[in-house]
Amino acid sequence: MMISHLRSGLLRKGICSGLLMLCCGLYGPAQAESSLPGMPLPLQPTPDVKVTSQYPMQFPNALGSHPAFPIEWWYVTGWLHNASGKPLGFQITFFRVRPPKVWANPSAFNPRELLFAEAALSDPRVGHLLTAQRTARAGLGLAGADRDHTDVWIRHWYLRQQGQDYETRINGKRIRYRLRFTPTQPVILEGLQGISRKGPDPKNASYYYSLPHLKVSGTVDIKGQRELVSGEAWLDHEWSAAYLPKKAVGWDWLGINLQDGGALMVFMMRRADGAPFWLAGTERNAQGQVHYIPAKDIRMRPTGWWRSPQTGIRYPVRWQMQVGSMHLAVVPLMDNQEFDASRSSGTVYWEGAVRAMTGQQTVGKGYLELTGYGGRLALGHRRSTP
Repeated sequence: MMISHLRSGLLRKGICSGLLMLCCGLYGPAQAESSLPGMPLPLQPTPDVKVTSQYPMQFPNALGSHPAFPIEWWYVTGWLHNASGKPLGFQITFFRVRPPKVWANPSAFNPRELLFAEAALSDPRVGHLLTAQRTARAGLGLAGADRDHTDVWIRHWYLRQQGQDYETRINGKRIRYRLRFTPTQPVILEGLQGISRKGPDPKNASYYYSLPHLKVSGTVDIKGQRELVSGEAWLDHEWSAAYLPKKAVGWDWLGINLQDGGALMVFMMRRADGAPFWLAGTERNAQGQVHYIPAKDIRMRPTGWWRSPQTGIRYPVRWQMQVGSMHLAVVPLMDNQEFDASRSSGTVYWEGAVRAMTGQQTVGKGYLELTGYGGRLALGHRRSTP
């Protein structure tokens, strides 16, 4: 879900305004009518698109980008272990954002799409999140996202399909990793026909699918030390035109690979007072049956908080949850998994590796995302912060 970032695709108003100013600086004032030779064409609005059951998700087209929609992200999270069995958490998110208006100008310098990437490693030996970020405009060989299959990149960073597998490569100053993901299960559609409602208004929705229980192999470099790793991951892909409802300030999202082979996703769109605005979940059991879980069957209660020494933001990093017939305690791999993404999507959020526990037994591992605790999120370019 992202928050990723943004699991996940979240931009503050100031960043988008600055990008729009950049467009105007390159091509002239937005109000100018182009009638003289050599003058740029006026700004054109983006297409009016929406998430609707009239156009259900279809594969394999769903795997690629959807440039008519203003915001989209690919989000991979998971647990790794090295040769000695030490655990690591990781996440990589690529966001594709379409400005609210684009110039009808064929120049390659025309920023019709903007790409952001955020990567992180959770290493208890370090004690805090290790992060890296990238931004670029699409085109000029700098960045892009293919339409026909998953292939999104910013310079030498990428997430792409290799046959049935996926591969990602991240080269940051403090962290580097190159990982391969092999599907072991089919896609889960999050919501009927892959339409995930985020509130009572049908326009607040996303096209959304997940690919849990990915087998992972590859290498991780932490502060110059390379380690062979293996593990299990979860992939999300969402795109939307109107994501965050006006009455919500952010969300809490959980994706868990259950040890019996099942998978669980649950999220809460949250009001300013912390109360639920919208709840939804999806479970696929060990037999492969998918159940969509309504709000009345979901309870999410924070039981432990952590305050960031860097930002002062207080996050609920431990939870008790009832999702359908499951009763779970959610416990972080470590408390300090805050991501300051001010150099990319412009957000600050908590996103980290967690265990799902029943009593003293670990029944699953996955990722928890907490957004909007430092102020209401502005999703894409159509929202503003208070």
